[in-house]
Amino acid sequence: MNIRSLTRGDGVVIGAAVLLFIASFLDLYSVDGAPDGYDLPSLWGSGPVVLGVVLAGIIGAALVVVARGLPQSPKVAGLDLGQFGVAFTVFAAWSALGNIFDVAGGVDNIGGGSSDGPDAGTGLILALVATLVMAAAAVATPLVPALKGALLPAARPAAPQPYGAQPPGGYGYPGAQQASFGGQPQPGQPGQQPFPGQPQQPQPVPAPAGDFSPFWFAVPVPRPLFPEDGSPTPIAELAPGTWYLAVEQRGPALVAQTQDGRRGVLQDTSGIQRG
Repeated sequence: MNIRSLTRGDGVVIGAAVLLFIASFLDLYSVDGAPDGYDLPSLWGSGPVVLGVVLAGIIGAALVVVARGLPQSPKVAGLDLGQFGVAFTVFAAWSALGNIFDVAGGVDNIGGGSSDGPDAGTGLILALVATLVMAAAAVATPLVPALKGALLPAARPAAPQPYGAQPPGGYGYPGAQQASFGGQPQPGQPGQQPFPGQPQQPQPVPAPAGDFSPFWFAVPVPRPLFPEDGSPTPIAELAPGTWYLAVEQRGPALVAQTQDGRRGVLQDTSGIQRG
C-alpha cells in the first residue's frame, strides 16, 4: 500500500474516523436533572448505534483509504472497493441523523402520547458531525481539486538521472542506495569496483535529442498517461507521491516512463514538481 497515493480528502476521512472512534466512548444520552454521579451509557451501549453508526463509519473510512492506497482497487460485485466505502460512510451519516431525531428509539412514544425522553448526548452529537464530515469528504474528493491534492509531499531526489541510466535506489525512489542480489556489488556499476581481474565496462547512455535534459517529476493529483501513438485510452495513471522520469518533451506535453518501464505521454503538466 502506497500511503503517498492518499489525497487531502482521504486525510479528512481519516480524521473524521478518529473523531468518530473517540465519540463512541462518550455519552449516548443526555438527561436533564440527572445526578452528577449518574452513569450514562456510551455509544457502545446501543446495538443500533454501534452497528449503524460507529462500525459502519469506521469500516467505510477504512475501505476508502485502502482502495486509494492500492495500485489497483479490487472489485466486489462489480463495484470498486472505494465505492463500497463511500456507501458505508453515507449510511453511517444517515443512521446518526436518525438516532439524533429519535434518541430513545421509539420508547418515549409508548402510550400514544409524547413524554419527556432523554436528549442526544455528547457522543451521539459528535458522531453525527464526524459521519457527516466523513461522508462529505468521501463523496467530494474525486470532484473537488483541493481535496484531490497529495496528502504527503513527495521527497525530493538527490539529482536527476540521465535517460537510460539505472537510478541508484530503484525506479521511483531516486537518491537511495541499492544493493544487488545477495548484497554483493555488481561490476561495471558507477561508484563500485569491479572484481579482481575483470575490467570495468562502460555504461552507454543514449543522449536525448535537442536541448532537453531528462528530469524527475511528481504529479500533484492522479493523472492519466496516454500512449505515444495518440490513442485516447490511458495506459497507466501517475500517482502523487511517486517520482517519474521525463525522457522527452513534445510541446507542452512530456513523455514519461513508469516504474515498470512503460512510456507514455503526460498531456497535463500543470503543477508538476520537478526533482
